[in-house]
Amino acid sequence: MIKEPSLDKIYLMMNKPCGYVCSAVSDSHKTVYELLPEELQSLVKNAKRGERLHTVGRLDCNTSGLLLLTTDGAFSNYLTRPENRISKTYEAQLSSPVDPASQSEYITRASAGLILPPEKKAPEQKSTGALLQFLTPTLCRLTITEGKFHEVRRLFRALGNEVAELKRISFGNYKLPEDLKPGEFKSI
Repeated sequence: MIKEPSLDKIYLMMNKPCGYVCSAVSDSHKTVYELLPEELQSLVKNAKRGERLHTVGRLDCNTSGLLLLTTDGAFSNYLTRPENRISKTYEAQLSSPVDPASQSEYITRASAGLILPPEKKAPEQKSTGALLQFLTPTLCRLTITEGKFHEVRRLFRALGNEVAELKRISFGNYKLPEDLKPGEFKSI
């Protein structure tokens, strides 16, 4: 059962654009908090512990889409704990087209779980099964329940392809509204 939001906390959903990091401070990129009005930005660094606005998980700099922000640590912890198996769905534009026979192989291998290649701070590791659906030979939808470092990109690399563009479209029960433009946010 998903933890219900509390009335005295802040809950936001943002359509994160590419080029922004999910960090309060960055020397090399803009942060998602810069997209918020000043009164919400003040809750990032200046608020007391337990009242700070933070992202629920992260999206890397080159990934766009649904990002949740909250001041509710219990809500955030529930959604990001691996044992709760909260689904996250992404649309991935692949670098190379995948023919129908290979699509079947991708789907089967992804559902069984793959050995993810090492990347930066993440060692080689096994992923749990993922639900993969092809919309076109280069566009697919992937649902995972973990949140390993660059998991979606590493998964496709293990399948022999690269992700050209990645967008998260849902996180648990929360779906990215079609009318929420990149950089915009709203209360949930």
